[in-house]
Amino acid sequence: MTASFAQQSGTKKSLVKVDFADTLVNTVQQGDRTFQKFRGHVQLRQDSIYMYCDSAIIENNIFVTAMGNVVIQQGDTTSAFADSLKYQGDTKQASLFGNVSLVSGSQKLFTDRLDYDLNTKTATYFSGATMTNNATQLSSKRGYYYVKNDEIYFRDSVVVIDPEFRLRSDTLKFNTKTRTVFFLGPTLITNDSSRIYCEDGFYDTNKETAEFRRNAQYQRGTQEAIADTIAYNGKKEEYLLKGKARFTDQNQEAIADVIRYEQTKNKYYLTGNASYRDSTRNIVSDEIIYDRKNQLYSTKGRSRIAEPPQILEADAVAYAQGRGTGVATGNVVWQDTSAKLTVLAERADYNRETNYLKATGGKTGRPMLITQVEEDSMYLSSDTLLATQTIDTLAKDTTRTLFAYYKVRIYKKNLQAVCDSLSYITTDSTFRLFKDPIVWSDTSQFMADTVHILLKNQQIDRVLLRNNAFIVNSPDEIFFNQIKGRDITAHFDSSQLRRMNVVGNAEAVYYALDDKNAYVGVNKTVASEMLLYFGNNQIDNIRFYSQPKSDLLPMKQAEHEKLKLPGFRWETRLRPRSPDDVLTVLENLQPSPSLGKR
Repeated sequence: MTASFAQQSGTKKSLVKVDFADTLVNTVQQGDRTFQKFRGHVQLRQDSIYMYCDSAIIENNIFVTAMGNVVIQQGDTTSAFADSLKYQGDTKQASLFGNVSLVSGSQKLFTDRLDYDLNTKTATYFSGATMTNNATQLSSKRGYYYVKNDEIYFRDSVVVIDPEFRLRSDTLKFNTKTRTVFFLGPTLITNDSSRIYCEDGFYDTNKETAEFRRNAQYQRGTQEAIADTIAYNGKKEEYLLKGKARFTDQNQEAIADVIRYEQTKNKYYLTGNASYRDSTRNIVSDEIIYDRKNQLYSTKGRSRIAEPPQILEADAVAYAQGRGTGVATGNVVWQDTSAKLTVLAERADYNRETNYLKATGGKTGRPMLITQVEEDSMYLSSDTLLATQTIDTLAKDTTRTLFAYYKVRIYKKNLQAVCDSLSYITTDSTFRLFKDPIVWSDTSQFMADTVHILLKNQQIDRVLLRNNAFIVNSPDEIFFNQIKGRDITAHFDSSQLRRMNVVGNAEAVYYALDDKNAYVGVNKTVASEMLLYFGNNQIDNIRFYSQPKSDLLPMKQAEHEKLKLPGFRWETRLRPRSPDDVLTVLENLQPSPSLGKR
């Protein structure tokens, strides 16, 4: 049968109409209330709302109680199913009970009790519900489904199960159209290999992109990460940590303002106040790029890399960990704390495994080496500094060798030197100066084809002059004591010159002093060998060997210019006067023309 009833008050569009029922069971009048009961294939309608059930009781054509296989539809895409229904036509509010399901497109919501506002298309549940969206299943104890906006809010014991992940949360919002999950409270997301915790953010399941905010934490195997925000791109397999970012993996730790991690490449990009450490090194820089797969890292901005006992600072560093090789550029500072050694340069090529270092460029285009000798700093500069290391496995000994070339200049408070090139070997603690070497100590100048400076307990022990040895000593730079021979060995004690052995064609020009340090004459001696003793950097005594020939001339009778031995040079213009002076190179290191040639 088909029936239509007029409402006693209200507009026509608010009527609940009976389009069909097998039977009108009865009509009951109670005061101003009228009840009609229908049974069998009941079909009801109010405006665009359609209801179907096995039986229904209608009060005043506006309030409906429906039972058995209840269906309520609104439009073409939204339907609700239940065992029973209470519907208020004046407000279009529906309460569904028992095996309730709400279907909108591909979304299906299942619960035992559902309140549905058909005006706003809002469904509310308070006793637990589960929603399915294709392969994704969401459930919670309470929820609000805004069908018109394609949004559902899940509250209290929220669980999401997806083929790609599992989620537990206090509160979240789900956009059924974009399949995007919004985290509105403490949330834990897990899959087969990782765990993510946050208290705010979203996850777009279609695009596989996400942002996790507020106390964001990530864990994958031994890897852990925290940041103000953790962004994830599943298609790129890329993580972005922003704000107080920290990433750890076993003995590795990375900290920066922003950390980007490419999972497929196993590559990290650290930007802003960046630091990285592992079991062997600690890196601090403005930006660090670490390729863990290929064991490569590089830095940009002022960088500090500590690999005890070595420390490296530079504006940029590139390092291949697998090969142990690296390049540092820009205001390079390299230190070996165990050897008390510092190198300043513009570029340093190094090998961490072999302790190889090549330094070039610098403050004035030249690198500088600073080391400790006699508890004092020694400064050395040249065009190139090269340090190598060899290991004798049988003797279990390590030898470090330093090469400096070209135009070497050295400054120490009590020792200065220049030469074309130099080497230093740790096993014998000896500096070897080659090609036009000149060494100064207080008022003495040492020259030879080759000069060796031997250290003992980090103090100057001996200076060896080999071939064409020539020593000039002058307290006043007016009169010059001269010592010449094939080879000369100068012995030092507590940084003071104490004695000197001259071997082979020895010659000496010595200005004698009286008790008041006044010149009394000049002595010129030739011998095959001689031994000189010094006190306060002045000659105290001379011993001659093998029939010496000696002449003593009064000061007024001596022709002092002619007393200058062949090869005499007094090269004060070449002498470094300060640490910075070793960086200044005179273009001509040859003998001064006015002083003759050797």
